[in-house]
Amino acid sequence: MERAETRAVHVIGGGLAGSEAAWQLARAGIPAVLHEMRPGRQTEAHRTDRLAELVCSNSFRSDDAETSAIGLLHEEMRRLGSLILAMADANRVPAGGALAVDREGFAGAVTAALGSEPLVTVVREEAVGLPPPEWDSVIVATGPLTSPALAAAIRALTGEDSLAFFDAIAPIVHRDSIDLSVAWFQSRYDKGTGSDYINCPLTREQYDAFVERLLAAPKTEFKEWETDTPYFEGCLPIEVMAERGRLTLAFGPMKPVGLTNPHRPGEKPFAVVQLRQDNALGTLYNMVGFQTKLRHAAQVEVFRTIPGLGRAEFARLGGLHRNTFLNSPRLLDPALRLKAMPRLRFAGQVTGVEGYVESAAIGLLAGRFAAAERLGVPLAPPPPTTAMGALLAHITGGASAETFQPMNANFGLFPPLPDSPGARKVRGEERKRAHARRALADLAAWLAAAGTARAAE
Repeated sequence: MERAETRAVHVIGGGLAGSEAAWQLARAGIPAVLHEMRPGRQTEAHRTDRLAELVCSNSFRSDDAETSAIGLLHEEMRRLGSLILAMADANRVPAGGALAVDREGFAGAVTAALGSEPLVTVVREEAVGLPPPEWDSVIVATGPLTSPALAAAIRALTGEDSLAFFDAIAPIVHRDSIDLSVAWFQSRYDKGTGSDYINCPLTREQYDAFVERLLAAPKTEFKEWETDTPYFEGCLPIEVMAERGRLTLAFGPMKPVGLTNPHRPGEKPFAVVQLRQDNALGTLYNMVGFQTKLRHAAQVEVFRTIPGLGRAEFARLGGLHRNTFLNSPRLLDPALRLKAMPRLRFAGQVTGVEGYVESAAIGLLAGRFAAAERLGVPLAPPPPTTAMGALLAHITGGASAETFQPMNANFGLFPPLPDSPGARKVRGEERKRAHARRALADLAAWLAAAGTARAAE
């Protein structure tokens, strides 16, 4: 009879979460079968057959592990041997204090790493309906673009309609089509190398005219069943932001703070469009914060009115796709198992986390939970004082099931710091640093306890 600990765990979905889950299983000595439906069946957002393809942005956001919750999450994942963070570090491109990657290099490296791992078998096929019973332990990491057949099967099983929101993609511009006699290289407040972004300045008159064109331009029309679907607040289309107020963009993605235009010394721009390097060669630049549902022809017309982009050539125009996610606080247990069918675990954006790194982090945990189960070794969830533990606790019960919406990693999910009698209350960056110190100390203790339990087994 085959020993339980050598039986494969099946992972459905080859995005960041599924790739990370399969890697963690293999690191624990557990065979993984990774099912990816591309290229046989493509999605509205993907363009290649590579694993862990990035479709919205090339940024993993802040890499500051002391004062940023997402930067802290990066560090925790590095300490847990994350494949996604290792490949991100290896394919890094300049982005100030952020961790941004060469998209093609990153996805190619993840695909190569998993393809050369003896304990991982990649199967190119669509999972239609619920996984068969003989698969036993399964991690569903199908992301926000879960295939209709599988989504319908999950809804039928749980009795819950998947919640949904729209996610928009920003355009990418060829670097050599940007006019650097108008635009210039600089990071806000000269962070990073100080020149990680290309900045296109607008006067008040140019800004007002841009907003007028943006609001008047034709947009993608929604299907009838999509009209009540909410956007995720962290990735709003630029025209939706503009609809909330004429100055919203000037105080949002187009804020000019911390920048000085070398072409017009002493003259402060009213607004700035920033572009961030999108590949290692530096030939492609992403329009930061310019997710959009404008029609393609309208995008070219409107965005070429931005100073410095008058002759812009677009490698990719923006787009819009529908994302779905589970009501995880109601449906999942603390080990990410589906309460209605515990042999199924869920990971990634389908669980209601938002962001590349958050998705990979939940994939990492799902892989470790499944591996521990196969090995017969108990594994407690990471402490809620860690970034991973706080995110996990939020989606598996900390959030209200009645109002559940996708969530990024943030310090608001962490338990409060203990008060010391007579001591002053820590605030601001000092408080964030205190959270980070506690998180890494508690993560080390959790890792030590998990290692001790495995050794005893």
